[in-house]
Order: sequence, then structure tokens, then C-alpha cells
Amino acid sequence: MRFLKTAVAALALGLMTLGSASAAEKGSIGVSMPTKSSARWIADGANMVKYLEEKGYKADLQYADDDIPNQLAQIENMVTKGVNVLVIAAIDGTTLTDVLHKAHEKNVKIIAYDRLIRGSADVDYYATFDNFQVGVIQASYIESALDLKAGKGPFNIELFGGSPDDNNAFFFYNGAMSVLQPYIDSKKLVIGSGQTGMDKVSTLRWDGAVAQARMDNLLSAFYSGKGKRVDAVLSPYDGLSIGIISSLKGVGYGGKDLPMPVVTGQDAEVQSVKSILAGEQRSTVFKDTRELAKVTVGMVDALLTGSQPPINDTKTYDNGKKVVPSYLLKPVSVDKSNWKAILIDSGYYKESQIH
Repeated sequence: MRFLKTAVAALALGLMTLGSASAAEKGSIGVSMPTKSSARWIADGANMVKYLEEKGYKADLQYADDDIPNQLAQIENMVTKGVNVLVIAAIDGTTLTDVLHKAHEKNVKIIAYDRLIRGSADVDYYATFDNFQVGVIQASYIESALDLKAGKGPFNIELFGGSPDDNNAFFFYNGAMSVLQPYIDSKKLVIGSGQTGMDKVSTLRWDGAVAQARMDNLLSAFYSGKGKRVDAVLSPYDGLSIGIISSLKGVGYGGKDLPMPVVTGQDAEVQSVKSILAGEQRSTVFKDTRELAKVTVGMVDALLTGSQPPINDTKTYDNGKKVVPSYLLKPVSVDKSNWKAILIDSGYYKESQIH
């Protein structure tokens, strides 16, 4: 009996060793994520590891805590350890040129994940969502909620942008302004603060506390007079929306006399879904990161098996050194009317996470 147990244990150990050896033989993939402060990046990392391992690859997942030198050091370490492909969601897409050049010299393939890496000719592919369309969706929600197409107005609006070191933030903003600008020009939308452009409205590191502080300042400087109120806030990300809403509630918005403005968002984070159901945040943009991870792993697999990676865009994403071949997934608008069908029925969340 003891011999049988030993034999079974030896066989199991042999199979485990064989499994890890075959994964290593198939390839090692470095996955560099920016932060664990946002639930979506935790999900992105977990999904990448899951799908890579299902394909037989070894995954080295690292989070950089929103620290640029930390991300650089982690990527350098991955290259030293001999990864075959780097999948990078950059904190600052302009700081990686040297380390990526070293990686390419070692024949490491590089995929930019959701955030475009700028200023480097060594980026092979880019997997993301249609980021311009994200902004269009957010602004179109405001357009519809305020009935602007029917000529209603004027309404007061304030604009928030994402982090200026994240290339996506400019696509979100430009997409939104493609819808909002005509209403601003016709004075159906009035920006009480007069603050427009990413140089004025951006929010470094997508920090909700920074957005809350800016909203506090806007409210006290431009909306403290009698009868002045904010009707809409363009927010590009749920983490900012929560901060903005906290600021608004702090001066009485959300009550009977002062209704909450139309506040947008992005990423369908649990706290914001709860906020939507509570009648505070009005909408968010859902980007199914499971699908993004699948597309990215498809790119990895194609690169390492000698086939053509899936792409559907060869014009949009010029990083300053080259137009990076890209695959763009479709974002989806979510509000009180469709959250269950989009987020629960798809298996993205369990209903118990929301209620």
C-alpha cells in the first residue's frame, strides 16, 4: 500500500513537472499592469493569467502600484528572466522607450494593452476598446438625458478629463466633444467655469480625490449664487464620478430641491453600478475586459505560433513613431434600464455583488 501511494505521488509530481515544463516550453509571457487601486485592472490581470494558462503559456503578472520606476524595473526584470512576449498596460505610455528597445533586441514581442505606448517603434500590436466611441457614448447619454436634440436648454455642464499621461484620455475627451461642442457653440450647453481642453480638465492618475477637490472648487467658485446649478458633468471614469458625486452631495445635490446632475462614467465598477441604482450616477460605459484579455492572448498565441494576430484597425493609433496595428472592441452604454442584462446575465458580475 505504501509503495502504491509513493508511486501515485511520484506520478503526480512527474505530471506537474511535465505540465510546468511544457508551459515553459510553449512560452513565458510578462504581463505588466499599472495598479490594483482600480477593480478593473485586478480583473484584467486575472483574466490574462487565466486565458494564457489555458493556452499552455506561463504567465508572469506584476502590478506597479501606479509607480513609473517600479513598472520600468518590473519590465526590465521580465526581460532579464527571458519572457517571449510582453503585455503592458502602461502607467505613462511615454516612459518605456529604452526598456522596450532592449526587449526588442532580444526578440521579445510587445503588445500594448488598453493604453497605447507612445514614442516607441518597438510596439508590435495594440489591443483596446474603441476609445473615441467611449467618449461619444458618454456625451450622447448627456445629449439624450437633457433632450438637447429637441432644442431644450440652456443647461450648465462641467467637463472632466482623464489622466494626461494616458493616451486613451484624449480619445475619450475628443469623442465626447465631437457630440457636445455643437451644443456648446449654440449655447444650449454652458460651461459655467469656462474650463475646456485637456490642459484644464484632466485628472492626473485618474484620481477620484483630485476630481472631488476640483468639483468642490468649481461649485464654490461658479455655482454658489442663488439659482445657479450644475445640470450635467462629463466624467470619463467611474472612480472620478464617485468623487464628483461626493462633492455634489456635500453641497446638497441629490435632494428634492436640487436634483443630481447627469453624471457619466466608465468601467461599470461595482460602486458605480450601485450608485446608478441609487439614482446618483446616471450611466457608465462597460468594457468587457474578459473579451480584451481573450483578444490579447489570441495575439500572443499568433505571434508565438507564426500566424497573423487578429487586428481590425491599421490607421487610428499613431504613437509618434509608427501606426500600431490594433484590435478595437466595442464599448457598451449601461444605465438603470439595462444593467442586469449587460452585467449580470453575461456573468460579468453576480447579482449578490450589486445588491
